[in-house]
Amino acid sequence: MGYPQGWGYPIWPLGTVPDNLPIMKIVNEIKSKRRMKAVWAAGLACAAAITASPLRSQTVENTLAVATATKVDAAAAAVLSTTGVPSASLAIVQGGKITYAKAYGEARLEPKMAAEPQMQYSIGSVSKQFTAALILLLTQDGKLKLDDPVGKYLPTLTRANDITIRQVLSMTSGYQDFWPEDYVMTSMMKPADPQKILDGWARKPLDFEPGTEWQYSNTNYVVAGRIAEIVGGKPLTDQLQERIFQPLKMTGVFNSDASRLPPNDPTGYYQHALGPLRPAPQEGQGWMFAAGELAMPASDLARWNISIMNRSLLSAASYEEMFTEVKLKNGKGSEYGLGVQVGTINGHRYIEHSGEVSGFVSENLVLPDDKVAITVLTNEDASSAAGAIRRKIMPLVLESTTPAAASNSATAAAEKRALEIFTGLQNGQLDRSQLTPLCDAYFTPEAIADFASSLKPLGAPDSFKQAVEEKRGGMTFRVFNLTFADKRVRVTTYEEPDGKLEQYLVIPSVN
Repeated sequence: MGYPQGWGYPIWPLGTVPDNLPIMKIVNEIKSKRRMKAVWAAGLACAAAITASPLRSQTVENTLAVATATKVDAAAAAVLSTTGVPSASLAIVQGGKITYAKAYGEARLEPKMAAEPQMQYSIGSVSKQFTAALILLLTQDGKLKLDDPVGKYLPTLTRANDITIRQVLSMTSGYQDFWPEDYVMTSMMKPADPQKILDGWARKPLDFEPGTEWQYSNTNYVVAGRIAEIVGGKPLTDQLQERIFQPLKMTGVFNSDASRLPPNDPTGYYQHALGPLRPAPQEGQGWMFAAGELAMPASDLARWNISIMNRSLLSAASYEEMFTEVKLKNGKGSEYGLGVQVGTINGHRYIEHSGEVSGFVSENLVLPDDKVAITVLTNEDASSAAGAIRRKIMPLVLESTTPAAASNSATAAAEKRALEIFTGLQNGQLDRSQLTPLCDAYFTPEAIADFASSLKPLGAPDSFKQAVEEKRGGMTFRVFNLTFADKRVRVTTYEEPDGKLEQYLVIPSVN
């Protein structure tokens, strides 16, 4: 199967392929990123919590502008017509909210079954970021460190004491990919378990010295998945359900590594050359563990994307670890964080990953600063349809996301936070966890007493609105105007990139 053009890097649809993109990196992506295989066996019986869940993703109210929705529909229909891919399901996030979720085409060809937006599609390697997020949650628990050697948990692997968990998650470990091929080999139609994969590939000589190169390898996530199970004490899918899917109300997640998708979900297809579409063979149980095991509706993946924008699930430090480009030992950038590709193009910071398992291709792109995300899921492998749809609708989505609309959600959140702090100070209370050390030091007992005695008589403000937002000194500066019955005051804040406040002052207003 050929590699679908335009998946490997989200920057291709947004601009031209950069001249400095390492050619071997493109080749590695072409050879390995698409198939996204990894093992699942430990705890398969416990995976029923995801596999057999009767729940479906929540219905989405489409609020995308009618004119934009019409163009999106036309773009998706055109790509399906051109490529012959049976169906696509997409979800669009604008302003930090899902504004559109729709499916097109046929989820199954014989007998025909129309695609519906609540159907579950396999997302392939987009699953990797969930494994990475779980590792970060375990780090927050104090159960492991990103710079722990792999040998602390899996001592029999090659150079286990020279390779860190961070290198595994960032594809810089040197472990050889166990499935770079673009088809399901007969040997991989039989069940597997993580140890079989680790014995076969993670005990070989390394492909390169740890930290010196970036090379996509599904074996890395077999390692990461097993470490998560060893440290967390539960099967991977149980932990994902408890710590990520349930808190984010992602109710339509399915473990397609444990069994085929139910009959009321899409069938995956493939072609021999330009021949007819045929139902794709199923990988043997266990081959997608930790790297490509998940299926879900596009809207559930959109809920995860919103949590990324809002940084609502992990700690600020964990998000920084996940979305910061990992550097090689020579200082060169890898364009990869932990389980995601990262970068900036045409002024837009992006977090991206694509995915493929037998019969399915996915594309997931988040523009966190724009509060925009696009998810496209399709049901034919070796197809460029998912990437092509995303390319076509990206300018439509950005064009219809006005600066005011994009900032409304962030502004409202900033106002809510500043007002809550103001109300607390009126009563002599302050949540110091929101402050930098310098700001914390500013709020001495004397300051707290002065804030309370001078502000409490004002009562609740009649209005509390943000008036200014600008960048300064590496921080975000904001001014809020407060009006009372017979007085006006201002609140000024400086916010660090991690969300901590470096300043919170209340001053008289001159107008």
